[in-house]
Amino acid sequence: MSLAIINSRAQLGLDAPLVRVEVHLSSGLPSLSLVGLPETAVRESKDRVRSAIINSDLSFPQKRITLSLAPADLPKDGSRYDLAIATALLAASGQVLPEQLPQLELLGELGLSGQVRPVRGVLPAALAARKAGHSLVVPTANAEEAALVSGLTLYAVEHLQQLVDHLNARNPLPPWHSGGLPETPPELPDLNQVQGQLAAKRALLVAAAGQHNLLLCGPPGTGKTMLASRLPGLLPPLNHAEALEVAAVQSVTSSQPLRHWPARPFRQPHHSASGPALVGGGSRPQPGEITLAHHGVLFLDELAEFDRKVLEVLREPLESGVIVISRAAGRLQFPARFQLVAAMNPCPCGYLGDPGGRCNCTAEMVVRYRTKLSGPLLDRIDLHVNVAREPTSLREPSARAPGSAEARQQVMAARERQQRRQGCCNSQLNLDSLHQHCRLDEADRRWLEQACERLQLSLRASHRILKVARTLADLDSADDISRKHLAEALQYRIQLNS
Repeated sequence: MSLAIINSRAQLGLDAPLVRVEVHLSSGLPSLSLVGLPETAVRESKDRVRSAIINSDLSFPQKRITLSLAPADLPKDGSRYDLAIATALLAASGQVLPEQLPQLELLGELGLSGQVRPVRGVLPAALAARKAGHSLVVPTANAEEAALVSGLTLYAVEHLQQLVDHLNARNPLPPWHSGGLPETPPELPDLNQVQGQLAAKRALLVAAAGQHNLLLCGPPGTGKTMLASRLPGLLPPLNHAEALEVAAVQSVTSSQPLRHWPARPFRQPHHSASGPALVGGGSRPQPGEITLAHHGVLFLDELAEFDRKVLEVLREPLESGVIVISRAAGRLQFPARFQLVAAMNPCPCGYLGDPGGRCNCTAEMVVRYRTKLSGPLLDRIDLHVNVAREPTSLREPSARAPGSAEARQQVMAARERQQRRQGCCNSQLNLDSLHQHCRLDEADRRWLEQACERLQLSLRASHRILKVARTLADLDSADDISRKHLAEALQYRIQLNS
């Protein structure tokens, strides 16, 4: 047999398109031609594959070798095709039986000794292989990750020789039976460690219950960062579908085993981060911080210190839950259903409004500082909360104070009501669902319209007030939104300007 075809998978964003590794051996001087838009790491694979085959006591074909990665118009990068290339060469030279090859997909990097090393993007490839009805061969280090996909026939190999013995039926590999990734939730700080700040804690509870975006504004040292870091501990656990989406993002960004499965991500980029660092990018677009925070929390500390152009890139994904990156090489879409929590000082020195009169900023400096945040961006943040300085107390926090576990139960009960009623969190209600599930009586509707008009709030802001009011009603286990819910929701829109 002088022609062999092996299936593998590329990595294109969070997708894993099929790649056929085709090898043809012909007469002529020994040579190897690699075609199909291979990038540097793929072009180097011929040297790794040659050494791996020889060091596995196998014969590298002394023929004129044409190796094609199809489709030819799909760019190929990384070392993920090494195992498929080596197997195709062995099959074309008659060292591997071809019977199992059509229903098999292979992923893995080869070491010079023939060892099979882990690669990135195994989980999306496993999902695609299951959909295609193929079996999948992966490095042993990636096996537990791929085994998260149920209904997939999976084989794990540590060395090229193991795969050869399996395909030649000398020592068949047993299908990989996962013991399951251990659930290792990260140690999350507890809410009762934050002294005082009852209003901010209430806002944190509301944000968690409805998946609302939150902005904390106050002087330095008032606990803004402490409060934000407590939010993951209030959120309900991920369901299986959400956990797979989070794991798929981690899979394409790291070849290491998944950490803290299945926990919600918490991302905290530095304020010097660029726009592509937040939303993703590069000549071959990769996920940014907002995608790494998918189904979790994106915390932007010192919000006003971020470049204004950087912050503006958040506007579209905050609304749509996805980010589309267009480059000359193509157009990719990444998920970005994250919850934004931000913290900032009220002025450059941080002490505007402090009773001690420590602020030395001029009015012009304060205006220039706050204009770094555009109106459209602030419109997309549901809760604006002032975090005032608490009286100094060096006492230990009381263990009897309400903690994260108690708050999480309230959040889960509120979210369960939302799922039963509309199938999503209140923050994700579209316009039709908003009118259906956030109905007001005539008197309350007129009251809210007058308040929004008096405060010159946009229509988007008024809709977000309704969503927050719906969450407040859910926390009270109320079927209808009342005036008190509207008043509290409205208060969260005007605090920053008060």
